[in-house]
Amino acid sequence: MKKTTKALLFSGLLALGFTPPQKDTAFIDSNVAFARGQLKKLLTVANRQDTAFPRTVDKKGQLLSTDMYEWTSGFFPGALWYAYEATNDNELKAAAVKWTEKLSGLQYFTKHHDLGFMMYCSYGNAYRLTGNEQYKNILVQSAKSLATRFNPKTGSIRSWNLFGSWDGQGRYVYPVIIDNMMNLELLFFASKTTGDDTYRNIAIKHAENVLKNQVRPDYSCYHVVCYDTATGKVLSRETAQGYANNSTWARGQAWGIYGFTMTYRETKDKRFLETAQKMADFYLDNKALPSDKVAYWDFNANDVGYEPSRKSHAKETPVKYRDASAAAVTASALLELSSFLGENGRKYRDGGIAILHALSSPAYKAAAGENADFILKHSVGSIPHDVEIDVPLIYADYYYLEALNRYRALSGASN
Repeated sequence: MKKTTKALLFSGLLALGFTPPQKDTAFIDSNVAFARGQLKKLLTVANRQDTAFPRTVDKKGQLLSTDMYEWTSGFFPGALWYAYEATNDNELKAAAVKWTEKLSGLQYFTKHHDLGFMMYCSYGNAYRLTGNEQYKNILVQSAKSLATRFNPKTGSIRSWNLFGSWDGQGRYVYPVIIDNMMNLELLFFASKTTGDDTYRNIAIKHAENVLKNQVRPDYSCYHVVCYDTATGKVLSRETAQGYANNSTWARGQAWGIYGFTMTYRETKDKRFLETAQKMADFYLDNKALPSDKVAYWDFNANDVGYEPSRKSHAKETPVKYRDASAAAVTASALLELSSFLGENGRKYRDGGIAILHALSSPAYKAAAGENADFILKHSVGSIPHDVEIDVPLIYADYYYLEALNRYRALSGASN
């Protein structure tokens, strides 16, 4: 089934005028094999914890896990599914099933917007690769739960319930973060599966308001937009994890590229394709982007005209931390984006491949058995929070594996 699906994708891309890159089978295979080995070692440690989901490392470099209610819980089972898809290793499949099904209770979870990350990265891949009807039903219920966070007045899905602003003077009011674009895929899935357009309409309305209120004229983006629930008007444009309210947080830009690319895939609305393309241009053409295309954590850290969002950091904020997670998300997004643009997609395809090669170098890819068995090094969670700075992160590994699988499909290589 997997090979048939990939063959159809490949032939469809050719029909659209897409010219595949030269097969890079050895590169893909060697990095998939490495990821498979790391995941199996990580799985051994994770199985001892049973209900704790791998996320990062502690200050001693040891595995740090979370309960299932953290936004990152779906990435570990999702990574196992991607590794299984790439290798046909049934041991990985069994582990993916086990760790996915630990999350079944989340289908009724309504406390924050990250249900798409938690359930679509796990159950979405599980259903795609197994066709298990139970998984489909769980995904639909998850979409129902996520939809409860939509407010027709704001036209947006609320991200956090309560979150303190950095100056200590108040609280974010109905915050919507750029990350939320990633959760819309779950809603699109539910409408396709059930025939009920309610979910799809919510997703489109949310994306339209992100485009209107969160994407800047230069196609960078704000991290947080706060809305007045009585009028639907924008109250403020801020950041939580970036350097300054008016700066461009690298992973936020990556979420935007990926989210609008996915939204175009599901709607074929060219507004979203244009937005994804121009957000990708901002990333790839940015003067602050290093030559290997692995971005620093914020494109504007310490630049003139950007006031730090957290006063204690001021000029002490380190600039030179790369964010491999932002790069991995971007690589995966660029590879999909390129497939919608025919020959005009070459820039994005080449950019995604270049990022993948950089991430696969010793500068970012761990040595076997090191890095607490995560695949990639040098990611950043949140410098303003003083957490997860220059560490491995499970979602960096997830999107790295997704990018490898997408590269294989685009190049016509077989596994």
